[in-house]
Amino acid sequence: MKKQRAGFFVLLTAVLLFQSCSLVPLTGRRQLSLVSDADMLSTSFVQYGQFMKENKLSPNAAQTNMVKQVGRRIQNAVTTYFAQNNLSQNLKGYKWEFNLIENKEANAWCMPGGKVAVYSGILPITQNEIGLAVVIGHEIAHAVAKHSNERMSQALVSQLGGQVLAQALKQKPQQTQQIWMSLFGVGVQLGAVLPYNRLQESEADHLGLIFMAMAGYDPNAAIGFWQRMSQNAGTNPPEFLSTHPSDENRMQKIKSEIPEAMKYYKK
Repeated sequence: MKKQRAGFFVLLTAVLLFQSCSLVPLTGRRQLSLVSDADMLSTSFVQYGQFMKENKLSPNAAQTNMVKQVGRRIQNAVTTYFAQNNLSQNLKGYKWEFNLIENKEANAWCMPGGKVAVYSGILPITQNEIGLAVVIGHEIAHAVAKHSNERMSQALVSQLGGQVLAQALKQKPQQTQQIWMSLFGVGVQLGAVLPYNRLQESEADHLGLIFMAMAGYDPNAAIGFWQRMSQNAGTNPPEFLSTHPSDENRMQKIKSEIPEAMKYYKK
């Protein structure tokens, strides 16, 4: 009888998790989604605001303007692409923001709702505006494909027993905040960054190439950027690279996707 009950609960859990799945915008892949878009956005805006209060903006006006300019161009490309695919509703509530943070780490991330942070330490590797477009396009792709929602849902299941985000924030605010911040590598004291899986990385690579191409940046630049990131890693990979694996298979896949992205490229 106990085995039957255990089997029933396992089956029930599987059914509930399946019902909690949604489809990744633009790709159609099914993903776990225990967190509403409204909760993700509201939490993102609060956490990003807190991050900005605790971190220093870059004093370099030229580099700051470059980050904002590239960001806005990628934003416009994303908006256009979603409109063309009848998915504009997925961007409802976004409050885009692009900031350059004075930090030696080679890192960048995008929280849900278009909240982007680029660390000054990655600029020597991006080298120029086109290299920066590779980074911002890739990170925004993670956000609009709702990978953060997916990872937060997985973390809520594994660490907090499947609580919804709003409930977890009320009952275990500190632990929930640590999980949230670890999604983006914000604050070394919070531990290791929760990594994107290879499937999510592949989606971000694919969509990122299209977004940068639509924004007027040659997607061929992605090859050079990832090669520089790999060469710069040495024995201690930077935070950005540690959660964005760069191997030969991935490089080959990116190369194979460039012809498709070039269809969207307009100088």
